[in-house]
Amino acid sequence: MARARTNYVCTSCGYTSAKPLGRCPNCQAWNSFEEEVPAAATTARGGAYGGITGGRLTPLSGVGRREEPRTPSGIPELDRVLGGGLVAGGVTLIGGEPGIGKSTLLLQVADKVAAGGGTVLYVAGEESLEQIRLRADRLGVKAEIQLTRDTRAEHVAALMAEHKPALCIVDSIQTVTVEGDGAPGGVAQVRDGTALLTRAAKETGTATVLVGHVTKDGTVAGPKVMEHIVDTTVFLETVGSYRLLRSVKNRFGQAGELGVFEMRGEGLIAVENPSAAFLAERPVGVPGSVVAATIDGQRPMLLEVQALASKTPYPNARRVVVGLDARRVDVVLAVLERRLDLTLGGLDVYVNLAGGLKVPDPGLDLAVALAVYSAVVGRALPDSVAVFGEVGLAGEVRSTVASIRRAEEARRAGYTRLIVPPGLDGHPNGVKSVEEAVAQVWQGSTGTGSRKPRAAAERT
Repeated sequence: MARARTNYVCTSCGYTSAKPLGRCPNCQAWNSFEEEVPAAATTARGGAYGGITGGRLTPLSGVGRREEPRTPSGIPELDRVLGGGLVAGGVTLIGGEPGIGKSTLLLQVADKVAAGGGTVLYVAGEESLEQIRLRADRLGVKAEIQLTRDTRAEHVAALMAEHKPALCIVDSIQTVTVEGDGAPGGVAQVRDGTALLTRAAKETGTATVLVGHVTKDGTVAGPKVMEHIVDTTVFLETVGSYRLLRSVKNRFGQAGELGVFEMRGEGLIAVENPSAAFLAERPVGVPGSVVAATIDGQRPMLLEVQALASKTPYPNARRVVVGLDARRVDVVLAVLERRLDLTLGGLDVYVNLAGGLKVPDPGLDLAVALAVYSAVVGRALPDSVAVFGEVGLAGEVRSTVASIRRAEEARRAGYTRLIVPPGLDGHPNGVKSVEEAVAQVWQGSTGTGSRKPRAAAERT
């Protein structure tokens, strides 16, 4: 009998190799390979395919249409990210840095679901039941939640089959064990545990949430196949004093949805108006500050783009960019120098997306251009102005994705003057170039000559 072949699997990305490697050629992680011995294959006899006959075929027209039933989580921001709520039989994987609030958020969800009459099963793999009780008291949890410290996947699946809970929370999947697959947290354990719990969720109709550890580069630890098995993958990340919940995969809704939370003593509190939150500390009447209508994932938001220009003491002027694509900012600066004769050679230019967000949105180009121009000439934009648009190398302003939703968000926030690309509904006279944008902002004073910018540079 032939010996089963041993494979080595990268615990970071799931790459498979016939021998152990010091560094993974796929994700570049060091010392991440673990041995995996596959089950012995059996060779069937009786024909080219071992005598196996084909299964039953079902035509597409014969498949019924069915809406998956959803259970509201009780937290509107979470329901937005999930596409409307928890899906019966759906499996969600949530990742995030240690201490970011994953367990806090899920305990709040468990309280809401249990208070609504649903049975909740909480599998505590990392904490004692007493620790969970202390957190529940701090969060004000009143509903009855069923707890267990048994992290054997077969036993958790049996509990799901016996009690048919509306929600099952597994904290975390790296602590789940499957009989005969080695130590907890290994590649085979995480993969097989996820597959077994997913099958149990489908059979019992239980909405299941798996908490996953993350690696140092922010991805979920374990084989990549785990993210393919589950229905939804979301990540919780920190931005300043806020927590962002972002969906990267969703079989029951649109991926890319974003939820904003604020961490307080009573738990994670949903931020219903992120635009107002991120603009709350914006200075009024200060040169270099521009309100930009952007879109992060599928959610429109208003953010502040800041710019500062100062005379450089160095032989080469500095360009410092925070929260934006530095290469796109370099392109915008080149356009300003070339198309508006704005002298930037002797100036250090600093550009910042206030609030701590990192948004690689081309629609922020026009806001960057106006913010830098405002900082150099020393003239503040009117308080009622919001802008968006991509800037091309010829100085033209191009349309962006979700333009209508950006404009609606700006109007909802009370910004009556929108500087937008041409052709947008309700704005037939949109600006075609950066020069026109400057003219629109300052009511006909283009400042395209070199006199004002150079005077401002001399003042700095």
